[in-house]
Amino acid sequence: MYLYHYGIKELPFTLTPNTSYFFGLPSHKEAIAVLLTAIKTGEGFIKVTGEVGTGKTLICRKLLNELPDHFVAAYIPNPYLTPSELRRSVAAELNVTLSEHADQQEFTQRIQRRLIEINQQNRGVVLIIDEAQALPVESIEALRLITNLETESRKLLQVVLFGQPELNDKLALPELRQLKQRVTFSYALKLMDADQLFQYVRHRMSVAGYRGGDIFSSRACKILFKASKGTPRIVNVLCHKALMLAYGEGKQQVETRHVKLAIADTEAAYKNSFGLAKSLLGLMLIAGVGLAMYMAFQRYGI
Repeated sequence: MYLYHYGIKELPFTLTPNTSYFFGLPSHKEAIAVLLTAIKTGEGFIKVTGEVGTGKTLICRKLLNELPDHFVAAYIPNPYLTPSELRRSVAAELNVTLSEHADQQEFTQRIQRRLIEINQQNRGVVLIIDEAQALPVESIEALRLITNLETESRKLLQVVLFGQPELNDKLALPELRQLKQRVTFSYALKLMDADQLFQYVRHRMSVAGYRGGDIFSSRACKILFKASKGTPRIVNVLCHKALMLAYGEGKQQVETRHVKLAIADTEAAYKNSFGLAKSLLGLMLIAGVGLAMYMAFQRYGI
């Protein structure tokens, strides 16, 4: 696409969580610190919440990478599961085989045996659940029952819940008050401020291999901030589109009008009074990419 044009080795603003692009925003670093501290002290339930696009899955994967070696991790990325499905998912993550028609009693016995075995190796088990707001209420209760397994001195299983703010509403339900009381550590992710956004954009371009001056000026980043409110996922979408537009015109720097066109074309962006028709982006992309392809052919012979 525009890799040759900017001299980069990969697309810098993809939406796939990639820990190699972890920037270390203050909020993200604090969340990791809270998680590691809580896990090392043996707390039962730990919760991290954040709005859509704030980087929860990225932090989740970062945590998986940074867990100390004496912890065994079980990871469930899609938790919209019935209690039976949840139990089977936990069992599979811990290499526990259940019979085809395993009931609650069989599951408890086999899971407890496995957890005790791991505990005897002086290791802990951490169950990490992403998108936890999707857990049905009855499955959350089943999760609480799983965590009842413990020795006289410590929990055999710790649980980390990552979810949108709706997770807080779900845990506030009267029938889940027992689990809510077990959440000993919690952290709410914050959005980027304008300066952090500027540094974030620069960081991702650098990781992608860019070595020139700032492609996104401070002025362009201020517009990005107003349109994204500091949400990383929206910033990524807008930056990718703005880079495409600048590339389509054969320009090496993203101009403010490129950013405004990207905003006009993005439903998730907060549109103020940019005054640009959405259809303009499509027209510019068609004309601009055609020009860029011709220039690339002339320059690189491709």
